[in-house]
Amino acid sequence: MKVALGTNIQTGPWGGGNQFASSLKEYLERCGVEIVNDLTDKDIDLILLAEPRSNLKISAFSDMDIIKYLSHKNSSAIVVHRVNECDERKGTVSLNKLLFHANRCADHTVFISDWLSGLFKKQWDVLSQYSVILNGGNTKIFNNKSHTHWNGQGKIKIVTHHWGGNWMKGFDIYEKLDYLIGTDKYKNKISFTYIGGLPGGFSFKHAEHIKPLSGKELALCLSAHHIYLTGSQNEPAGMHHIEGALCGLPLLYRNSGALPDYCTGYGVMFDADNFEDKLDEIISNYDSWANCMNSYPHTANKMCKEYYDLFLRLLDQREQLISDRKWNKAGAYIMMMRSWAIKIKTRVLSRFR
Repeated sequence: MKVALGTNIQTGPWGGGNQFASSLKEYLERCGVEIVNDLTDKDIDLILLAEPRSNLKISAFSDMDIIKYLSHKNSSAIVVHRVNECDERKGTVSLNKLLFHANRCADHTVFISDWLSGLFKKQWDVLSQYSVILNGGNTKIFNNKSHTHWNGQGKIKIVTHHWGGNWMKGFDIYEKLDYLIGTDKYKNKISFTYIGGLPGGFSFKHAEHIKPLSGKELALCLSAHHIYLTGSQNEPAGMHHIEGALCGLPLLYRNSGALPDYCTGYGVMFDADNFEDKLDEIISNYDSWANCMNSYPHTANKMCKEYYDLFLRLLDQREQLISDRKWNKAGAYIMMMRSWAIKIKTRVLSRFR
C-alpha cells in the first residue's frame, strides 16, 4: 500500500494536526506501508487530505491538487478527508464552507469527534461516507512514569498548555483562575502554570507562564503537576487534554465542543458560571480521579490502528467507491474554480478579523 500523507510534518511545538501526522506516519511505516507526502507518483493507493488550505506551512497538498491528480494521473486512488477544524473554534468565517467544497473530492470523510461530525451534518450534507476516529497521544512520550501524585500537602498544581494564543482556547477561564489564586481562599492552596502562547496584550498576574514546549520536555513539565485544566471553547478535539491525561493528571474540563467526548469519566466538567465550585470538587475528590487515569484510552496506537483498518477496508471497496463518485473530468474544472474562490475569500476575510 502506498499512502500520500497530506501533511508537511514540522519539528518543535506545533498544533495537534502535526502530532497526528507524525504518529500515523510512524505507525503505517511499521505496518509496511510506503508513505509519500506529495502527489508525484502515479501508483498512490490512498490519499489523505489533512489540510486543504495550501497557504499553511503544514499543508502538503490541497483538494485542488487531488482533483488534478485523479483527473490526469491516477483515477484509482482513494481519497480520505480528515476534518479537524471549524469556524466555531476560533470565531472565524468561511472555513466551514471551504471544508465543504474540499470534501467534494473525498470518497470517505473522517471526523475527529462526534461533536464535530454532528456540527457539520447540521450545516451541510456529507458528500461521502464517514467515520469518527478520536485523536490519541503518543504514550512513548506522554505517560505517567514521571508523574507525582499529590499527597494532600502543600499546593495542588494545576496546568494547561496551548500552542496558539487564541482567546477561545479558554482564556476567560485561565484569567479567572489567575485571579482566584491571588485571593486569600486559594493563594496557599493552588498554583497554576500556563504553557504556550498568549493572546496579544494579555499577561498573567499570579500564574506562571512558560514558553511553548513539545515532546519529552513538555511531558516532564506536565507530569510535575496534579490537575489538567482545559477551558477551550468549541474544541473540535484537541491534543492538549489528551497529553495531560496520559501523564496521569485528572481533567477539569469545560462543557464545550468535543471535550466531553474525550474527557468524560476522567475528571470534572464545568461551565463558566460554576467553575469555582467544580474546581473545589475536583480537589476534594483528587485521589479517586487520579486512580482512574491509568485506564485513559485515547492513545496514538489505538487511533492509528483505526486509520489503518479503515484504509484497508476502503481499498477493498475501491471499485465501488470509484463508481460512486459524483464528479467526472468535465466537472473537475468547475470544482477547482469553486474551491479556489472560497479559499481566496477565506484568506481575505481572515485579514480583517
